[in-house]
Amino acid sequence: MSAYPDHLDLGPLDRAAGSVRLPGSKSISNRTLLLAALAQGRTQIHNLLAADDVDRMLEALSVLGVTVTGSRQGVVAVDGCNGSFPVKQADLFLGNAGTALRPLTAALATCGGHYKLSGVPRMHERPIGDLVDALRSLGADIRYLANEGYPPLEIRPGTPWSGSKVRIRGDVSSQFLTALLMALPLAGRAITIEVTGELISRPYIDITLKLMSRFGVTIQREGGSSFLIPAGSRLVSPGEIFVEGDASGASYFLAAGAIGAGPVRVEGVGRGSIQGDVGFADALARMGARIELGENWIEAAAPPTGTLRAFDLDLNAIPDAAMTLAVAALFADGTSRLRNIGSWRVKETDRIAAMATELRKLGAQVEEGPDFLVVTPPHASRLTPDAAIDTYDDHRIAMCFSLAALGGVKVRINEPGCVAKTFPDYFERFAEVTSMSSAPVIAIDGPSASGKGVVAQRVAEHLGFHYLDSGSLYRLVALAALRDGVDVKDADALGEIARKLPAHFSAGKILLNGEDVTDAIRAEAVSRSASEVAAFASVRQGLMRRQQAFRRVPGLVAEGRDMAAVVFPDAVLKVFLTASAEERARRRYKQLIEKGFDATLSTLLQDIRQRDARDSERSVAPLRKSVDAQIIDTTGLSIKEVVGRILQWFESASRKAPSR
Repeated sequence: MSAYPDHLDLGPLDRAAGSVRLPGSKSISNRTLLLAALAQGRTQIHNLLAADDVDRMLEALSVLGVTVTGSRQGVVAVDGCNGSFPVKQADLFLGNAGTALRPLTAALATCGGHYKLSGVPRMHERPIGDLVDALRSLGADIRYLANEGYPPLEIRPGTPWSGSKVRIRGDVSSQFLTALLMALPLAGRAITIEVTGELISRPYIDITLKLMSRFGVTIQREGGSSFLIPAGSRLVSPGEIFVEGDASGASYFLAAGAIGAGPVRVEGVGRGSIQGDVGFADALARMGARIELGENWIEAAAPPTGTLRAFDLDLNAIPDAAMTLAVAALFADGTSRLRNIGSWRVKETDRIAAMATELRKLGAQVEEGPDFLVVTPPHASRLTPDAAIDTYDDHRIAMCFSLAALGGVKVRINEPGCVAKTFPDYFERFAEVTSMSSAPVIAIDGPSASGKGVVAQRVAEHLGFHYLDSGSLYRLVALAALRDGVDVKDADALGEIARKLPAHFSAGKILLNGEDVTDAIRAEAVSRSASEVAAFASVRQGLMRRQQAFRRVPGLVAEGRDMAAVVFPDAVLKVFLTASAEERARRRYKQLIEKGFDATLSTLLQDIRQRDARDSERSVAPLRKSVDAQIIDTTGLSIKEVVGRILQWFESASRKAPSR
């Protein structure tokens, strides 16, 4: 997981394009964990979310005696306890995870044990009285340890299931109904749940019902207000289950595509999703965005006019994703109204008040009510620059306000680490698909071992620019192919790997599927395969957008084989580095030996000559000096000399470049 500073400055940005693979859904992850723990049998869970809320559930299940094995980088296995937790006395701390505390309250009330449940101060301000009243009506013994109607709670052995009908309010939190639906099958007899008042967030109840059917319990639903748990219901493991990508998390990237030209594709949710928040794509479409859907992906791009339309929408069904719409309203052509969002008041913070406050910092006119927001963009949609956005320890506020940077202004996100609740590396993923078209680029090309890597890094460090080692992306594709047993001559399969490459760069490290492969991609076998892989148009197209997304303020130094001619043809400075084959072989030999790899100078010399031939003769983006590139033969030069020459050229080119 990423560790963020006290604040994070984003932008200015004006463009978004690329693809993002979503982390697992929080709602599905925690529901699946609890159902697996209560079920009979072992459940193998794929793509479980690695985030704070899920950590709280995992910690609680461990304390309660549930055996959980495996890693979230792979498969997590849960050995179910067949309806009764082994540990009958425990104190559980659940942070601010409503998807953990509320369902566990209901489940523990059935277990005949003595438990205490608590969380962070904000969790102790989030109401739970309606759920407690419902459980008490069935015979549960639940007591408040501080304020009536709020956590922390104490649960003692009671005599539950004294009735066959229970009522629950539906207009405070859908998690209350979810908690009852997941716990009451443990009673072993028929129980009817009647919902009073309007049921909010109905799609989240649909998630619960669909997951329970996977665990062998089919709830009989009458309209939207009555749910019958049949007699003899038992939770039984399905054996294996896959967690969908987080549809709420998809909203930020889809909105980025709609605001910043796009297209931006999210992978992990699509037409076949069980999550109601995929309805966010429909809301964007009503704003004029161009939306395409596949079975497991959604793609968004800006309207043909370039400007989003204002909206007036009832957003009761997608309250979390609706926060993203509130920020998207800054880029609309008029006043937008968000209706029926009263549940925002009792979330991680009072989201209606918080969103209104932060939107005003960006120059919007905002009217707030008990269950609505009205947002009017600033004049000419010119956002107030250098706004410092407070996040209220609310992950969704931090993520949705990142979109404001696409208005061409710098935005400061205070306490960005709160995204760890559901999307720990959100800002890295956001950076991969956003850029500033006016940010200057220095493109440095050249053959292998010409010195472009270390030179480019030094230039970037001197200027305070971002740095792109494009070769590492091709090495990552090669490494992924070798590990998956994919033929490095299979263009279609390699293109698919490139498009979906689960890789990112963090703190100077290169990660593949969360594993540090910084050194592994430098192995000679990977290097040879990378040269072959890079010859395919499918691979280069698959990586193009990812490379271009590195272009961000204040600027970028990009090194590779085709940075100047193909990826950044508008670079303010283009440089081509070269050196004799013998000198490059010596450099490569020294590099490998220092890293502990076996190598022979003669073999390396032969390999470099072969690679030069492949790179220069390939039909797709061959290695050639761009006609407007400055050339430097580095054979007899020090790194300092080469860097100095490039910095002089950049200074001169910057003076000549037209203002943007």
